[in-house]
Order: sequence, then structure tokens, then C-alpha cells
Amino acid sequence: MLIKTVLLFFAFFVLSIGPFLETKVEVEQNSNGTASRNFKFNGIPSPKKDDAAAKATLTLIDGPIDGGSGELSALVDGMLPTSEDDPGANVFFRAGSMGGRFRMDFGSPLDISQVVSYSWHSNSRGPQLYKLYAAEGSEANLDLAPKRGVDPVTLGWKFIALVNTIPKQGEDGGQYAASVTDSSGSLGKYRYLMFDCYVTELSDNWGNTFYSEIDVMERR
Repeated sequence: MLIKTVLLFFAFFVLSIGPFLETKVEVEQNSNGTASRNFKFNGIPSPKKDDAAAKATLTLIDGPIDGGSGELSALVDGMLPTSEDDPGANVFFRAGSMGGRFRMDFGSPLDISQVVSYSWHSNSRGPQLYKLYAAEGSEANLDLAPKRGVDPVTLGWKFIALVNTIPKQGEDGGQYAASVTDSSGSLGKYRYLMFDCYVTELSDNWGNTFYSEIDVMERR
């Protein structure tokens, strides 16, 4: 794996995090030997069926979904993979591509307290690498479908967090949960979330993550 190469390739991400120090990204990994279909983690909650994302509409913005992938709706249906290699129960971009972008629409702005993404694969498709953006919906210059190569921040989106679960050492495979929260208790009031997903390694064509589920919690 050219993990170090990928980390250097995405080093520019770090430069954009400065103004968002209150945003917290927590990551947990279950190894191949301990991962189970229950998606149990020590601190991050297991996927829920009744979270805010369950009623959201998902739209592909850019990038090719793999022919063996499930539909985008698989990310919010509460149905989890039964094993570490269950393509139809996950969402992933086409082999050899550099990932892509998709949008989540709640229909109206929600006060979001937490976003959690889950993935599972026995090898390099396990780790996650994506940027999370959000929009309230009334931004004057908002483009709901910014293509790759265009900075969404220039088109009405707000950068929320970089999620990077690539291990610095040890096995890449296993089950991952990445939680995005804010010290204030709220990430903000948004109608839209956008996930800008990237490959986790460049040594072969199998670096696109098997995303299993995405949960969004509304602040109460």
C-alpha cells in the first residue's frame, strides 16, 4: 500500500482545517478479527435505523458508482452488511476511479449534532477519506451540484470536517466508524450535507471505500 503517498497527496486538507478547530472527528476501528455484523464500537454508537438520515434523499453529484455497489439509499436504510465483503450492502465508487461526491437532502434545515459514517472491508476498501460540507439552503450563490475540481466553499457550501481513518500502521482492513461533532453541541442548522469521497490508496484500483451506513443525529 502506498499509504504514505496518499497521506502526502492529501496533505493540503490540513491547511483548510484551521478555522474549524471546534469540530471534532473521532475514529474507531474493529480489526478483521473482531468486526461483526453488529457494528459495535467502544465509544461511537452503532448505526441506527431511526436517525435523521433515514428520511433524507441522496443524489449523486460527481463520480461513477461501481456496478457492484448498492444504491445510494443503502447508506441510510439501516440495513448493514452481513460480512466484510458484501458489495451490494455498501456504496462505493468504481474501481480505478478517484471517488466522487454525493449530496444528502433533509427537505428542510435540521440542527445537526453529529454525523457518523461506517465502513467495512477486509482490505484497503475499509478506511474512509472524505471531506464533509454543509449548506442551509438559502445561500445566495449556492450550487447544489458542484463538480470535482471546484471548491464547494466558493459556491455557497461550508466546510465542516476532514474525515481520515487511514491507519498510520497496522492492517487497513476491518470496520470503521467516524464521528463528527462540535464542542458547542451543534454542527449547525443545515438542509444539505455533501460528502466528497477520495481513494485511500494508489497502489492498485481497489482504494474506494465500502461505505456501509451514514447516520445523522438531530440536536434535541
